[in-house]
Amino acid sequence: MIPLPQVAQVAQTIQLALAPVFLLAGIGAFLNVCAGRLARVIDRARNVERLVLETRGAEHDRLVDEIRKLDRRMTVVNTAIFLTVASGAAVCLVVILLFLSELVNAHLGTAIALLFITAMLLQAAAFVTFIIEIRLASRTIHIRNEVLFHEATEEDLRS
Repeated sequence: MIPLPQVAQVAQTIQLALAPVFLLAGIGAFLNVCAGRLARVIDRARNVERLVLETRGAEHDRLVDEIRKLDRRMTVVNTAIFLTVASGAAVCLVVILLFLSELVNAHLGTAIALLFITAMLLQAAAFVTFIIEIRLASRTIHIRNEVLFHEATEEDLRS
């Protein structure tokens, strides 16, 4: 039979679990940011996809290049999301093991520490992946020279 923990032991375990639980809140916020970026990239890709089929020549080539970059960004953001979810799952396991170690009076400190380290490594990898996506986005977001230096012609002014 499993001995029942005292209220003080449970309270102490809850205090230990608070930091990982707050970490989960941060992970959730980061997931929200990643999901938002993914949604915007997908929306843009759908628009460009439609335009690719309607255009020819230089404009078509430019749009094909853009959609390839958008596809790469989707892959990178999905990787960041996967790593973040894996980190969150590892943090959840840390909290579970904290309580299990108290309930069954097991010495799971090494497993808990290793899981927490794993969670931090996964989250660090997610942040690095996110930086890569930001760099990809900043390299592709620019205004074309033909638009920057466009001058209205007489016909444009009459319309």
